[in-house]
Amino acid sequence: MPYRRRAAFTLAAAVAGSAVLASAPAAQAAVVDVNYACETKIGPKGAVSPVDIKAVRNGSSYTITMSFEKGVSDSPIELPKGVMTPRAELKLGGADEGTLKVKGTPNTAAIPPNTPIKIGQLTGTYTPKKSGKVTFTAGLLTVHALGMDAAVCTPKNNPAPSLELDVTAPGGSSDTGSGSDSGGTQSTSGGELPKTGPLDSATALGTLGGTVLLTGAAGVLWLTRRTAR
Repeated sequence: MPYRRRAAFTLAAAVAGSAVLASAPAAQAAVVDVNYACETKIGPKGAVSPVDIKAVRNGSSYTITMSFEKGVSDSPIELPKGVMTPRAELKLGGADEGTLKVKGTPNTAAIPPNTPIKIGQLTGTYTPKKSGKVTFTAGLLTVHALGMDAAVCTPKNNPAPSLELDVTAPGGSSDTGSGSDSGGTQSTSGGELPKTGPLDSATALGTLGGTVLLTGAAGVLWLTRRTAR
């Protein structure tokens, strides 16, 4: 093969390798059907709701957002505006363990009687205690309304994780404690869910891809010099 074609092939392979590395995902998310069994003030209720969990990096921590596509319970009476607030626990797995608490905002409109209660979005703040892949799975859901816990719902179908996130603990430690009982914070912001995945992971992958590219360029120079001899 002429050295020019060989050099071009080497450079193209290096660029392709860089592109693949730069696009490697830092998180994997999936909408998971969760079968909730709810204990309510008017007796047991049950419903299946698709649950989505996403994350966005915020400094050394992550804002975790949990959303429901369907309601999980209803009320025999109308719930006026602002009297219902949901909260939930997410089970941590993989490199971390424990639970993360997430919380929603009060309902912005009245909920008619015998109508599924729309949960909406719940948010919390997760700070990694260990580096590695951490999974987030839907856990206990509580609907607080009219001054009491009106419904307490437990997943009964052993749902799969809705999110797997590749995290880095502050300081890069991989063996410092556990993430048990990470504190959730209430979010008053609405709108679309944040994009998933830490920004620094993409930067690191891009740097690694650049190293592959430089290695390919060095190979091109070596081939050129050897052929010129």
